[in-house]
Amino acid sequence: MLAHGGGGVPSARAPPPPDERDGPSWVGGAAYAATVPTARRLALEYPEDLAAMWTPAFPEFSAAANGISLLMPFAEPYFVRSVRAALPELDPDLRASTADFLRQEVAHHRHHRRFNDLLVARYGGLARVEGWIERTYGWLETHRSLRFNVAFAAASETIAFCIARWSEDNLGRLFTGADPVASTLYLWHLAEEVEHKSSAFDVFEALDGSRLRYAAAMLTTTTILVWFVFLASLVQLHAEGRAHHPVVWFRLIRWSLSMAFSMLPTMAVSCLPGHHPDQLTDPVFLPRWLGRYDPATGTLPPLDEPAPDLPPAPTSRGTQPDDGC
Repeated sequence: MLAHGGGGVPSARAPPPPDERDGPSWVGGAAYAATVPTARRLALEYPEDLAAMWTPAFPEFSAAANGISLLMPFAEPYFVRSVRAALPELDPDLRASTADFLRQEVAHHRHHRRFNDLLVARYGGLARVEGWIERTYGWLETHRSLRFNVAFAAASETIAFCIARWSEDNLGRLFTGADPVASTLYLWHLAEEVEHKSSAFDVFEALDGSRLRYAAAMLTTTTILVWFVFLASLVQLHAEGRAHHPVVWFRLIRWSLSMAFSMLPTMAVSCLPGHHPDQLTDPVFLPRWLGRYDPATGTLPPLDEPAPDLPPAPTSRGTQPDDGC
């Protein structure tokens, strides 16, 4: 059981001969630096007494982050099956790099499933929300075309990248005193979203590339994310006796507006012709922190562990959390 817890768009041009394409990837006639995802085996255990509200200074942030986690065991298998179905349409090099991306996604949803089992045991109402989430993604997979499903995966990965950037900007404020297990799960997942930010998009471009379909998928996945995170947060906050506290909703609305101002421009630009995710600026801390993964032990260092090659975690207006007012 879980315990209580206090650039500009590049111009199109003819691709080079095959022997000159070894470094950057070529999508839509333009070159971009390729990032190859790395599958990692994270040795993370989830004790039964893991605090549900794992950011004690801001429990409502935990509720929202838990709401995102609740989606993962259903969204990510849907992405994996959709992208895997498109593999026969891809060239061998893209097929190989896509396989590494899929391995990362499988690892993510397995870890979130274990974490979510604890959440559902603590908050019984989340089981109903999970059922609605499962039916939603199941309907999309069976009633939408493969092209739409791959566009949905690509748009969702763009959103995840944007959440990673926002989270890094707010690390010092939101993650002060956070439980190391839950925060490692959350930030490891986001760091790998940065690493494979272009993987699903490259498959979408190779399979279809329709920006109208991508925009429709972006609107759909955003609506699903916002609705189910709201429902899951409400269930948890009601169970914790915090749903009627004005400061809780003040903070959630403030963070939602902050995320909207941070994310919506990038999400809109990603729908434009000529855009590629490798044009987006990566966060600084998360990729370097991920680079310190130890494959021998399957571990990542604590966020506050000093390292000469690792910049300090961003403080976002200092390391002391404010009172939300």
